[in-house]
Amino acid sequence: MHHIHNGVWPTMITPFTDRNEIDYDAVEKLLMFYQRRGVAGVFAVCQSSEMFKLDLEEKKQLIRFVVERLPDGMQAVVSGHTADNLDDQAREAEAVMCEGAAAYVVLPNRFAGEEESDDRLIENMEAFSAKFPDIPLGMYECPYPYKRVLSPRVLRSCVDIGRFLFIKDTCSNVGQMAEKLSVIEGSGIKLFNANSATLLDSLKLGASGYSGVMANFHPQLYAWLCRNYAKEPGKAERLQRLLGACSMAEYQYYPVNAKYSLSLQGVTMAIDSRVLDADLFAESKRLEIRQLNEVAAWAGEMLQLVHS
Repeated sequence: MHHIHNGVWPTMITPFTDRNEIDYDAVEKLLMFYQRRGVAGVFAVCQSSEMFKLDLEEKKQLIRFVVERLPDGMQAVVSGHTADNLDDQAREAEAVMCEGAAAYVVLPNRFAGEEESDDRLIENMEAFSAKFPDIPLGMYECPYPYKRVLSPRVLRSCVDIGRFLFIKDTCSNVGQMAEKLSVIEGSGIKLFNANSATLLDSLKLGASGYSGVMANFHPQLYAWLCRNYAKEPGKAERLQRLLGACSMAEYQYYPVNAKYSLSLQGVTMAIDSRVLDADLFAESKRLEIRQLNEVAAWAGEMLQLVHS
């Protein structure tokens, strides 16, 4: 069974060419960018990757590319779990899962509809996991097409299955995360908070790191916080306030704004997207992202972060 590293796990964006094809040169540059900024691993083919707009062959190729080109010391968890029924989900997983990925991440909102009970979710989750007895698993509380947060009962089922290693938590609620951490204690499952504003509080409770949108803008700041929050609490508190405020960029024009931010940091890519019209990314919004990058650079100087 794989061991999942603590720390920062960016939700990888997918760069596209002007022909609306995946730009693999940019994907490779992005992996190197993450490595230089101290991330533990990447979450590939997730919602930030526009996975609901990728066809099965694109998902398969992208996952293999990422896994084969992972920089030394980095891990990858992968998803692409978008199908609606169990048979299609199984075919999807068979197509995309490959040797070298630390876990295949499933979505609770794919195992049960919005009006269906946890019983249905658990039934389908157990049936899916039985089809793949040798694959390490993860769980992602994806907000699309609807957000289904894991209840303690569902989480206990994950513990009982015994092969879940990774949870990307999107509840944004410290009390709920505390309850979840209590359920998974000693199980080998690690919880990664996707919410910036609650990150420091969740780390103090035992969360294993950060896996969220803002790791596409300034992952080095999140990496510092995850490594140093206990030994430098004063700086950690100040950095937390900065990260929480900066995270409002998530609601600006994501993922186009993340691609723009990365392009300004040496990761050459177009800002085209399949979920938003890049032409509507206004100059004022571009200015906000340029200023956000400057703020992150100042914070990095304060923390004496150096990038090659």
